[in-house]
Amino acid sequence: MMRTHYRAQITPDMDSQSVKLAGWVHETRDLGGILFIVLRDKTGLAQVILKKKEVPADMLAAAEKLVKETAIVLDGKVKASKQAPGGFEIVPTSLQVVGPVLKKVPLDVTGKVPAEIDTRLDARFIDLRRAQPAAIFRIRAAAQTAFREKLLELQFQEINPPTIVSASTEGGSDLFHVQYFEKDAFLAQSPQLYKQLAVMGGMDKVFMTVPVFRAEKHNTVMHLNEVTQMDAELGFADDSDGMDVLESVFLHILQKVHDNCQDDLKTLETTVTPHSKLKRFTYDQVLDTLKPKYELEWGQDFSKEMEHAMPELLGQEAFFITDWPTAVRAFYSMPHENEPKKCKAYDLMYRGLEISSGAQRIHQPELLEKALRARGLDPEDFESYIDAFRYGAVPHAGWSIGSERLTMQLTGQKNIRECALFPRDRHRLLP
Repeated sequence: MMRTHYRAQITPDMDSQSVKLAGWVHETRDLGGILFIVLRDKTGLAQVILKKKEVPADMLAAAEKLVKETAIVLDGKVKASKQAPGGFEIVPTSLQVVGPVLKKVPLDVTGKVPAEIDTRLDARFIDLRRAQPAAIFRIRAAAQTAFREKLLELQFQEINPPTIVSASTEGGSDLFHVQYFEKDAFLAQSPQLYKQLAVMGGMDKVFMTVPVFRAEKHNTVMHLNEVTQMDAELGFADDSDGMDVLESVFLHILQKVHDNCQDDLKTLETTVTPHSKLKRFTYDQVLDTLKPKYELEWGQDFSKEMEHAMPELLGQEAFFITDWPTAVRAFYSMPHENEPKKCKAYDLMYRGLEISSGAQRIHQPELLEKALRARGLDPEDFESYIDAFRYGAVPHAGWSIGSERLTMQLTGQKNIRECALFPRDRHRLLP
């Protein structure tokens, strides 16, 4: 390897120890007799000091030619210094340029000169070197790791469903068409049908992290056309069981981000507060709380403005909304037996945004056919799916967390594109 240590692994008590660092030139400062190089790797910044009269002429000549974002590898010794950032600096014994800058860097990685988001996304590979995007994606990684960690602890099995499907998985028409040899196919809107089939297949409790695709012509800061879902499905379960698992996973994510990402949260000037329990409000209760400030007829979905107002009105940063009107939920949501206009669906709200949606699923074939027809869909198009519930189908429930949406709320971002590594929206197909 071209390094022995990352910046974060070096401490002042390693004084006089030899190390090898690799990274990019973040900044340089020439003070006459002394040249400072700030080296950046994924863990932080290290100050490198060259006293011009004490270094070999060839090393000094190479150092004086360095420009920002040059990739370098250097050997050196740690020198404890109370004046240096982090309490130490590196005195180099050799310096090698491994990646020269051959074109003008399209944006300022130090952040001193701001750039518009489209400029940054056009050069995303450079933008990711900035402190803020790096912090966002470390937090996203921590959240996704915690998601897997908790579900494995709860004895869920990870699966990998397909993303090429023969028909809509959620009953909508906003699908990306794919020519699949001699057949028409589509990019999946959701792994929904396949995770249900896995449960029917005896896997019982499954989870997955998958890309999904929506061909909706949005131009908002809240939508993308390719997103990452973190899904779970459990058999022999109802809506309450589904929420119990979702709550456990979500609380674990909050705790892990709080415990492990404090430096990144500070970089983003935000905080994450762990919770011990989430309250559950019915759709009707939330509707009543919104009145008289907001007018909404029963059976309609909440607007984004209403969602933003909910934490203050309900006095909760994170909470569930349960018992939704059946007509506004996916066709596979189980209606209440005694009140079929309401179904066993739920949303997890966090900081004024829905970050997860789920439900107990319909597992009776005749009820599935009825639900499809009610939405103007032909049950014959879903025959292979419906047929899976004719062989000892079990009650089951599940949910999905939008990774980008969750990351938005954890990191305090206002544009979802900040939380996708290489976002795909209506206009962006590159890089």
